[in-house]
Amino acid sequence: MKILLATDGSEYSEGAARFLTRMSWTRDDAITILHVIFAIPFHEDEKFHFKTLQAIKKECAPRILDSAVAILKSIEAKISVEIVEGALNQCTPDQCIIAAADTSGADIIVLGGRGIKGIASVILGSVSRAVAINSPKPVLVVKSQTPAPSDEINVLYAADGSDHSLAAGRMLSSLPISQTARITIMNVISSNFLDIPERFVPEIGERVKDAVAGIRAKEYSLSEKNVEQARDLLGGRFKQIEALTRVGDPSAEILKQSEAMKADIIAVGCRGLRGIRGTLGSVSRNILGHAACSVLIGR
Repeated sequence: MKILLATDGSEYSEGAARFLTRMSWTRDDAITILHVIFAIPFHEDEKFHFKTLQAIKKECAPRILDSAVAILKSIEAKISVEIVEGALNQCTPDQCIIAAADTSGADIIVLGGRGIKGIASVILGSVSRAVAINSPKPVLVVKSQTPAPSDEINVLYAADGSDHSLAAGRMLSSLPISQTARITIMNVISSNFLDIPERFVPEIGERVKDAVAGIRAKEYSLSEKNVEQARDLLGGRFKQIEALTRVGDPSAEILKQSEAMKADIIAVGCRGLRGIRGTLGSVSRNILGHAACSVLIGR
């Protein structure tokens, strides 16, 4: 497997590097550590400051890469480094990272996330979020966790039967995660009847109740099918697999379950990630913005 690990030298980037040390790499795997020197534009009369800042950034770049290499020195994968300098007004950091992943033939992009929660996640356009939204390749956004994680990786796989969800499952199987990792497959039924207030339920006629029961039976049948499909996908790879079904808002239920089980990774498909940049509206985007743990977005 080929990994592109993007780093800016921050504690979040180094947290992503440390997260990779929890996996079982071999000499057949390759990790390229990428640092992007981003050109910040100045006014025309401040070119001197621009050149000075760029010189400082270039001087720091090797030290940033060396720090990430030091974290990864204990793993078996082949490690290489790359520095990319974004052209002024032509390439943003996320675009440079996505382009580098394409050029190197990386299977997945890994980078640290700041774990912003609440309304701030709606308006912040962080590099990790931009890469996750725009990359055609799978992305693993690693978030620092407190308390420190255990040795075993705990994964929540949100499976809805879609091609996007299956892609997330295949990428999860490809990552060198221990086969004894705890995998929880979760399917959330987003019922058409969730918006009926509880106080009106007693007033619903028997005919409507029968219709609700019939639709609910179909929903659970489809849920079981999705879960079994996911179990078949992962069954040959992992030994500890649990499955569960919930009824409710998919984003809320997935986040609630991830906190309850202290998940290290939420694996989810990217359905609905594209669209108006900077807005929320999909399950994967909501999870990326609000999850306390790392998020794997499959494509």
